[in-house]
Amino acid sequence: MTFTPKWKDENTDLLVKTLLSLKNEDDVYRLLDDLCTISEIKAMAQRIHVAQLLAANTTYNTIAGSTGASTATISRVKRCLNYGSGGYLKALQSIAGEVDYEK
Repeated sequence: MTFTPKWKDENTDLLVKTLLSLKNEDDVYRLLDDLCTISEIKAMAQRIHVAQLLAANTTYNTIAGSTGASTATISRVKRCLNYGSGGYLKALQSIAGEVDYEK
């Protein structure tokens, strides 16, 4: 079954196809540098790091201290890990070489 988010449209299709077309880290860094502000990139990177720590059962206080993320951000990421579309878990499994993260 294919996942279809509510925000899917022609522009987001183009974005996804563009991301999938990139061949290496350098290409991704170049696109992110052109596409996003530094703040947007840092916020997305922080969320991924928070998700990684939550998946490893790290406490909110430890996560806040090590990442600088607010408890609101940590809670939102936790909610997505538990009740979201599974994007964080798929990404974490992919970067960890298919380690099975528990919810």
